[in-house]
Amino acid sequence: MAILYFDEAEVGKLRTAGPYQVSKDEIIEFARKFDPQPFHVDEEAAARSVFAGLTASSAHTFAILISLLSKTQPFSLRVMAGLGFDELRLPAPVRPGDELGLEVAILEKRETKSHSDRGIVRNQIHLRNQKREIVLQCIGTVLVACRPVPNS
Repeated sequence: MAILYFDEAEVGKLRTAGPYQVSKDEIIEFARKFDPQPFHVDEEAAARSVFAGLTASSAHTFAILISLLSKTQPFSLRVMAGLGFDELRLPAPVRPGDELGLEVAILEKRETKSHSDRGIVRNQIHLRNQKREIVLQCIGTVLVACRPVPNS
C-alpha cells in the first residue's frame, strides 16, 4: 500500500477498506463491555425495541470505522495525529451479518501556520453496509506529515 504525504494528497482522492463482517457474538460481546443496552445484548429485548432486532452500539460501529481507517487502499496518509470528527451521524443500524465497507474522500487540505513539516486534511467518511446504506458518516480531520526534505 502506498503511503502519501501531505504534499501528495489530492482533494477528491478516494480510498476504501473492507469488507468487515459483523457477527452477532461480536455485537453482544462489545456491548456487554461498553454499552449494555438491551437492544445490543438481548435478542428478545431487541426484537421489542424500536430497532426490531439486535443492533451494534454506536461505539462499536465507530470502533469498526477506526479499525478500517488503518487499512485503506490504494493509499493511506502519513497521519501524525487525529484532530477530531465532525458531523457524525448514524443513519442506519448495524446488524448481525452485515458486511461493512469504508469510503474516505479528501475534502480539503491546508498548510499549518506554525509548522512547515505538516498539514491538515479533512476527509468525508462513509461506512456502508452490503446494501450500500450509510451506517456511519462524518468528517474526520487529521494532521498529516509533509515529505521530509533530504539533507543537502
